[in-house]
Amino acid sequence: MTRPALMLQGTGSDVGKSLLTAGLARALVRRGFKVAPFKPQTLSTNAAVAADGGEIGRAQALQARAARRPPSRHMNPVLLKPQSECGAQLVVQGRVFGAVGARDAIDLKTELLPKVLESFERLSADADIVLVEGAGSPAEVNLRAGDIANMGFAEAADLPVVLIADIERGGAIASLVGVQAVLEPAERVRLKGYIVNKFHGDVSLFQGGLEIITARTGLESLGVAPYFAAAGRLPAEDAAAPDRGVIGTDGPARPVHIAVPRLPLIANFDDLDPLRAEPSVRLTVVREGEALPGDADLVLLPGSKATLADLATLRAAGWDVDIAAHRRRGGRVLGLCGGYQMLGRRIADPEGLEGPPGEAAGLGLLDVETVLRGPKTVAARRAVERATREPVAGYEIHMGATEGPDRARPFLRYADGPQAGAGDGAVSADGRVAGAYLHGLFAADGFRRAYLAGLSPQFEAGPAFECLIEETLDALADHLEAHLAVNRMIEIAQAR
Repeated sequence: MTRPALMLQGTGSDVGKSLLTAGLARALVRRGFKVAPFKPQTLSTNAAVAADGGEIGRAQALQARAARRPPSRHMNPVLLKPQSECGAQLVVQGRVFGAVGARDAIDLKTELLPKVLESFERLSADADIVLVEGAGSPAEVNLRAGDIANMGFAEAADLPVVLIADIERGGAIASLVGVQAVLEPAERVRLKGYIVNKFHGDVSLFQGGLEIITARTGLESLGVAPYFAAAGRLPAEDAAAPDRGVIGTDGPARPVHIAVPRLPLIANFDDLDPLRAEPSVRLTVVREGEALPGDADLVLLPGSKATLADLATLRAAGWDVDIAAHRRRGGRVLGLCGGYQMLGRRIADPEGLEGPPGEAAGLGLLDVETVLRGPKTVAARRAVERATREPVAGYEIHMGATEGPDRARPFLRYADGPQAGAGDGAVSADGRVAGAYLHGLFAADGFRRAYLAGLSPQFEAGPAFECLIEETLDALADHLEAHLAVNRMIEIAQAR
């Protein structure tokens, strides 16, 4: 039985495909549909643990939440996690396949298509409608051979396609007309309409633009979506997301200052989102060439997809000196996952799991050492943070194990007991330096508020984070219902 399905493709990267898919998923669920989000292939360092095991792109986990269903490893069967300029870790149906170069990834696509189709069929069997998100753009026709992300998958699964353009970056008319122009005739037939996204100002002023696009392409306009300012509250997929930059201003209204070095291969950066949402927190993402602010209460070292490479960047930027000075001033330091590994005395990657084999001295702020080795840990965890005694929940996604004397003071107490490889972390003797492998712990309101209050007595708690995410997804659905032809998109999906 052929199930209704609709594929959202973009004229380029970062046009808003992920967010529109999430918003449409929530809108359709509220109408009574059972919705399954799906993305054949993702390139991202931001991952999540699926309910059925394995890892998927963070955007697909958000879309699953929007669809009010558990995230599945079949929602994102191919995940590429960059580890260098020309290499990535390949995850297939939630499991690590191995490290691949850029050329290898292209050559493997034909072999991966059966797995992608298998996952799509599994989801389709348990859904009234499947919302499929493309990756990048179908206009990259030089990569069309073996494509599993855009028109190659649409053809293999026989899907109708809606094309999305981002007017905020300019050139929306040319991008929509141009994408259609470079597609093959059989691919153009799959295009059923278009959406213009991220519009600022009076939408009626673009009526002439819509008429030009429709006249040049013959495609139906499915609406113009005004810019959705609350999008920044939601977890983002792309590695550019941490560069939302300096949050807040100096002054008594934001008494807690947190500094985050912006590492090139930063991973699982949605750990920062609950901190951004706190009105009492000034979160500064520090880029290369800038010093860590001297007035920071906390330096937070985020996750990394290649710990040794990012540690080398940290040193080249002089941030190791800044962190040491911060530590001498009595400042606090917290490392998450790769950041936790960097805080130790040594990191070794003898098998070259994250890059060339090698080892390096860590920052030496925790008396622990890390050896990167398999198998990869991918697990959901529940714990209690020992200092605040507040419960937390999250997930581990990492290679390697960390051991050493400071492990006698774990940062967390896991519900299922101490874990091999020290996922529950370590704390320095004076309690001012800590690290753990658990991502997502700041989403726990009780812990986040208690931890931040420990940084400043002037801290005042903001909104409950999980409620904020739900409210934002509902607001996004309202936004799309008001501006897009949702009924028409359902008809297109059902006519498949």
